Amino acid sequence: MRSLTISVVLIILGLIVLSTGCNNYNAFVDLDEEVENEWSKVQTAYQRRADLIPNLVNTVKGVANFEQKTLTSIVEARSKATSITIDPKNVTPEQLQAFEQAQSGISQSLGRLLMISENYPELKASAAFVELQTQLEGTENRIKVARDRYNDVVTRYNKKVRRFPGSVFAGMFGFKQQAQFQASESAQNAPTVDFE
Repeated sequence: MRSLTISVVLIILGLIVLSTGCNNYNAFVDLDEEVENEWSKVQTAYQRRADLIPNLVNTVKGVANFEQKTLTSIVEARSKATSITIDPKNVTPEQLQAFEQAQSGISQSLGRLLMISENYPELKASAAFVELQTQLEGTENRIKVARDRYNDVVTRYNKKVRRFPGSVFAGMFGFKQQAQFQASESAQNAPTVDFE
């Protein structure tokens, strides 16, 4: 009788562990898919910006004597940024940093273009330029929202990976913490504004 009781207890414990393992595995899969989905939204937002750049460059080219160096830097920054691909299942902080640096190159080049465009009244008066400028501003907002949502779901995923008993099952099933977007070092310094 005693061996039957021990067998029943062991079977019940085995079923509990199996059920917990299955629930944890499925939760990891769900969160992993959410991370991938949010990453694709980040990429889509950045792609939208990259798609707007050729139209912006062509609009600006129509202005006589516009600084060619500025246009070249935008095209080069776009090329560099679109050449970096990241697999969200294996993303590392270093990959995200390289991706962000490339995207930052686009932001800096676009910022220079918009600043220099102030010297060209005919460009500022162009409806196409104003429309593209508005679309770029909206796209920058979309990028921020997409990055925030990505970080939110990665935080949920990382919590699940680190908490007990999930951490045990995460190790068994090969789920590891994911990297998040971090502010660049330059973001820590307030920009200098000079109204001369």
